[in-house]
Amino acid sequence: MRAIAFSPSQQWDSKIQTLHLPNHSNTTINTNPHLQFNSTRRPLPCFSLDSSKSQTPIAATSPPLVVVGSANADIYVEIERLPKDGETISAKTGQTLAGGKGANQAACGGKLAYPTYFVGQVGEDAHGKLITEALRDGGVHLDHLSTVSTAPTGHAVVMLQSDGQNSIIIVGGANMCCWPETLSDEDLKVVRSAGIVLLQREIPEVVNIQVAKAAKGAGVPVILDAGGMDAPISQELLNFVDIFSPNESELGRLTGMSTESFEQINNAVVKCHKMGCKQVLVKLGDKGSALFVEGEEPIKQPAISAAKVLDTTGAGDTFTAAFAVAFVEGKSKEECLRFAAAAASLCVQVKGAIPSMPERQSVLNLLKSL
Repeated sequence: MRAIAFSPSQQWDSKIQTLHLPNHSNTTINTNPHLQFNSTRRPLPCFSLDSSKSQTPIAATSPPLVVVGSANADIYVEIERLPKDGETISAKTGQTLAGGKGANQAACGGKLAYPTYFVGQVGEDAHGKLITEALRDGGVHLDHLSTVSTAPTGHAVVMLQSDGQNSIIIVGGANMCCWPETLSDEDLKVVRSAGIVLLQREIPEVVNIQVAKAAKGAGVPVILDAGGMDAPISQELLNFVDIFSPNESELGRLTGMSTESFEQINNAVVKCHKMGCKQVLVKLGDKGSALFVEGEEPIKQPAISAAKVLDTTGAGDTFTAAFAVAFVEGKSKEECLRFAAAAASLCVQVKGAIPSMPERQSVLNLLKSL
């Protein structure tokens, strides 16, 4: 992995004011009609590496990041290698931590000190309480987190190998069932009031379609993380997505094309463009990331070297959420990619998904040190 340079002139602020988060039930929040990057979207704080410079606090009417998705209890087992067929092996350790792609991304938004709401479901069990507490501790608004009595909280078995790589088995639970046929007016209201909406593929696609359609109708940008179920994505959903974000293996599976080289990745992205995805944000692991905007040259972002790699489980979710936060704060494409790369670099140095999500100050300190 290679390090990148970050210029202090790019104005990331090392001080964050106390947030006065909006209450969606009694506060009117301006929606964002702009689906491309620009720096004049709305009044937002100035982020500067020079803490002596003045800052403007995040306004009470700053439109929130809204994450709609899954919440899992991640059951970690640390192993030297994956078992072979018919083989039983012993794990070094085991523990249960809060996770799930939706909850991960919401927790990341909260820890990065941006107003964040989570729309999801958990069961009436210990795992549900674990997730609720983790999200609340991360500063996430939980007004739209529902508890269902007819399904357990979703959970995942994460087999973490000694080199930091992982394999995951997911049990959907409340993530995949018990959703109302039509989302409530309250849930759709917070979606329409968002500055940006994040979706993944660990909840029913019909829910994602409802959310993306509501957001699109209100002029709210939608990022769809391709992670989750390994199945084709409906054209109906893609029609409402502004930024599609797969990793290289997901990109290959969904397009049926090889993604081993950057040229092959570019060709696969062209297929996504033809399906209506005008902006494709590809996560490339230790090779970094790249943003492909139709009609423009791709923007490459090298990975920021981590001092040590302990667990890559939440790295992709951290990257996507950090990118979304920088986006809604009006940063340029390049700045969004740098900020996301720094957050992901810090994430892989801590075990667990939600526990590994970095605080904003840590991200700013890393960028300042490069």
